[in-house]
Amino acid sequence: MSSNQEPIKYRSSTIKRAKRALNCSPFCLDLFIAMRSHSVPLQTIADELGVKNNYTTHPITELRVENSLMWLIQVGILRREVDGQGITDSFRLTPLGRELVFERESKSQILVNPAIRERISDFMTRWFRIWM
Repeated sequence: MSSNQEPIKYRSSTIKRAKRALNCSPFCLDLFIAMRSHSVPLQTIADELGVKNNYTTHPITELRVENSLMWLIQVGILRREVDGQGITDSFRLTPLGRELVFERESKSQILVNPAIRERISDFMTRWFRIWM
């Protein structure tokens, strides 16, 4: 972003939903820090490699990883990388994602373990998105 551009202003409901989705995701902060500087392929997040890379705390199947990443795309935190041949299996942060990760990184270096109320709210938002 050049110095003469204003930062994007997001609605408070957008930020709140994105923060909740980030907190409820099965990923570690290191994944999002990596996505800030380069695209991260799906295969490096799933299964044992995800644990080894400190992207997850336990092995997660590729299907669950992809579903979780797709939700983070829907709430505006991530985008899927595109190359000359089309969409790839790699992901990066959006401007909103960069903002939230920077905020989280500067405060604590960890993602907050969400309360049950946050998890239920995130689940309901995802569920209604599927059926609407």
